[in-house]
Amino acid sequence: MRNLEEQITQYAAYHRDRRNIATHFVGVPMIVFGVVLALAQILVGPVHLGWIGILVASVYFLILDRPLGIAMVAYLLVNVIVASVVSAKTSIGGGFGIAAVFFVVGWIIQFIGHRFEGVKPAFTDDIMGLVIAPLFIVTEFFFILGARRELKQYVEDRVGPVLAARDGALIGPVVRSTKGNVGDSV
Repeated sequence: MRNLEEQITQYAAYHRDRRNIATHFVGVPMIVFGVVLALAQILVGPVHLGWIGILVASVYFLILDRPLGIAMVAYLLVNVIVASVVSAKTSIGGGFGIAAVFFVVGWIIQFIGHRFEGVKPAFTDDIMGLVIAPLFIVTEFFFILGARRELKQYVEDRVGPVLAARDGALIGPVVRSTKGNVGDSV
């Protein structure tokens, strides 16, 4: 299992354009809520799958990093509680319909962000990007607050700084191939 630094750096390599990151602050929460709400429509005994899903995700995030994991647990709890309330007030079909709207609109916003970025979404090369996306948003929020400076520096040392506009430009440290030629940035 890759550690926190490796996971965030891998995801950040596809997210260095400030506009793309801004769209992720809207799109990722919409997608997460859509998934949790869809899972909330499926009962397993006395609980719905939303609770089971956030439990599994929370354990994973807490293993990766305690402070960020705690923030993720709080964020996921809000999602599952709201999803539970929506589920209680709607039919199963209504709940799935609302979940689908959040999910689809969230992805549209994500793809707009990647159009700004000029690079494909991270999950196309690493399916774990789908799991790391919400953690990336929480991590970026920590960075905005001035927290986790060492993690921010670690990421920037490997994939470059956040730019006002990337537009597909290569950024980050330059890597030399084994033949001594300059290759793509990391």
